[in-house]
Amino acid sequence: MFQLIKQGTKIDFMGKAYYFFAFSGLLIAISIALMVTKGFNYGIDFAGGSIIQVKFEKAPDLNSIRSVVDELKLGETIIQNFGTDEEVLIRVVKNDKDLKNVSDSIQLGLKEKMKDNKFEVERVEQVGPQVGKELKKMAIYAVLYSLIGILIYVAFRFQIIFSVAAVVALFHDVIITMGFFSLMGKEISISVVAAILTLVGYSLNDTIVVFDRIRETMHEDKEGKISLRDLMNLSINETLSRTIITSFLTLLTVIALYFFGGEVINGFAFTLLIGIIIGTYSSIAVASALVYTVKKK
Repeated sequence: MFQLIKQGTKIDFMGKAYYFFAFSGLLIAISIALMVTKGFNYGIDFAGGSIIQVKFEKAPDLNSIRSVVDELKLGETIIQNFGTDEEVLIRVVKNDKDLKNVSDSIQLGLKEKMKDNKFEVERVEQVGPQVGKELKKMAIYAVLYSLIGILIYVAFRFQIIFSVAAVVALFHDVIITMGFFSLMGKEISISVVAAILTLVGYSLNDTIVVFDRIRETMHEDKEGKISLRDLMNLSINETLSRTIITSFLTLLTVIALYFFGGEVINGFAFTLLIGIIIGTYSSIAVASALVYTVKKK
């Protein structure tokens, strides 16, 4: 079997546990600070409003489209290219008017002012502000319920300290990933929530593989000949090649989705791109180091 890292590596991960905690703590602090100060760029799913995706025959002048929309006095609007120069995304963030009238008004305005550049409407999405708030609340519940379920499952299969460490690592992954979203101003939509739940499952799988090897090594060392530090280092080193190869191959797919999958799944791919890197790190450095630190004491 191909191995990126040869067997017999003796990296002292547990000896660097406090460095891992300091690094992760810094990332979490920065992420929380960004979320509090900068906030998030919520998509229409959560913020409410209207989205009209229009494809023109030739690349239009965005300022001309903006002036057409401004004349309609629809409130805050965002106008940008979507994928190609010919495609334009018009988003009305919040509006007290009837959502259907907003879409119809924009289309009518474009037909009147841009007669020399024919277009077709490829997508219209409309979500009321109340529905957006409800979706936001349900998304938070979905993530929290999944973490509670994981806490129970891991506690049943391993020990309570393993369970707590796994959930702490997952919170670590989600918070840092969301920090990147806040930093880069990426739009948060329902697909991003789906990606976060996917990330939770992926990261947990990596953590379980490491934990399972630690448990097997503990059973093999019934007489306690190996110190806890050496035992955990041995287990992590034995699974290191598998963890890195799996994450690397998954990243190749996600990178392809991010760069070539189009704007629609860009947020989904970006979540997994950041999450897999952070999740692989946390499975090795955070979850296992936390178990070691608590068991040692």
